[in-house]
Amino acid sequence: MQRGTRSIVIQSPTGSGKTLLTAHMVKTAAAKGMTAWFCVHRRELVKQSIRAFAEVGVNHGVVAAGFLEAKRHAVQIASIQTLIRRYERLRRPQLIIWDECHHIAAGSWAALRKAIPEAFHIGLTATPERLDGKGLAEYFDVMIEGPSVEWLIENGYLAPYRIFAPQGISVAGVHTRMGDFAKDELLAVADKPTITGDAIKHYLKHAAGKRAVVFCVSIEHSKHVVEQFRQAGIPAVHVDGETETEARDQAIRRFTNGEVRVLSNVELFGEGFDLPSLEVAILLRPTQSLGLYLQQVGRALRPSPGKTEAIILDHAGNCERHGLPDEERQWSISGREDKTRRGANAVASVRVCPRCFAAQYPGRASCTYCGHVFEAKPRQVEHVEGDLQEVDTAALRRQRLREQSRTETFEDLVELGRARGYKRPYLWAKHVWNARQQKKLAEGRAV
Repeated sequence: MQRGTRSIVIQSPTGSGKTLLTAHMVKTAAAKGMTAWFCVHRRELVKQSIRAFAEVGVNHGVVAAGFLEAKRHAVQIASIQTLIRRYERLRRPQLIIWDECHHIAAGSWAALRKAIPEAFHIGLTATPERLDGKGLAEYFDVMIEGPSVEWLIENGYLAPYRIFAPQGISVAGVHTRMGDFAKDELLAVADKPTITGDAIKHYLKHAAGKRAVVFCVSIEHSKHVVEQFRQAGIPAVHVDGETETEARDQAIRRFTNGEVRVLSNVELFGEGFDLPSLEVAILLRPTQSLGLYLQQVGRALRPSPGKTEAIILDHAGNCERHGLPDEERQWSISGREDKTRRGANAVASVRVCPRCFAAQYPGRASCTYCGHVFEAKPRQVEHVEGDLQEVDTAALRRQRLREQSRTETFEDLVELGRARGYKRPYLWAKHVWNARQQKKLAEGRAV
């Protein structure tokens, strides 16, 4: 900003503290007499932002339905849906912070962005790309990257996790619309009690009594899941964007205090939902969106007192489709090099052995752990009931580091990145190569 850049994306993983970071930024701006807006797109995020701003002592007004408007405050926390109707009667902001800014191409967001071009614009996101793979370069000039998920876990800022993965729900024949699986067709294959094992059975086996959020395909699907949990004697509630505000707030309160153990939702808690005591993410919605997958598993990674680990029950096979939550990824505001979405038969970035169920990177003829020889063609597996098998993430990380250490040239790293299924193997190899050279320089070795 001191160099004159006015539009900046901050990319940092879910749970890394982006809201508190920018609350401090807003507090400093207000102390200098600047006006600032913090823009969010869900009612739950308005309330969370109010708590975060109060924590760092930022006096502010709120622009959202159901809140008394206080125009005198230099800082405003605003719901984008309300702000688009009222912004002309507020003081023009000098700083605008966009939470979950990968949505900025949407109608109301883009209109607001265009209406106030003179302000500094700061975008916050864990996944700086749109569902169709397009980047954010049309709206922001540069991107600043925060720490990786792996670093945050190793340093105690996110919880370690265990992931249990099946072979995956078969999405053969399900078409793609708007960059993701067609919901009506996906519902037909996902809303079955016996798909890849019973969600209740695996919850009781791996996470009995823990607070869990379930991600479903549709409202109908979510209500069916809740009914099945209740029949098993497990307190569960369904919420979605159409649920009455008071009913949603009450459901979250009951979940927070432990009255409700399972909170099932549809596209409501994938972004920004901040409840550190949440211990389990149950994925029942296959998705082609890497961003959606990372947002969902990130809900369970926030640390809290007494929480030793997060548990991810991936009934949807999304970890095979997109990789492990702490896999190293290269982000760019220019978007992905390959704009085409990966289909049901694409090479996944994690392969699960059909014999020992260990997950590993593709490109090998046999399993690293048990020696099972992989079939050349994808196996067609009929999924009825089956156990989720735990992914040995520590072994995967050790194997990944061993593979990297055996590469001798930059070209070797690029090939390794391709074998692992990275979207931008060249950028990943460049990052690793540069870090390797800097280490040599620090140790006084020849580069």
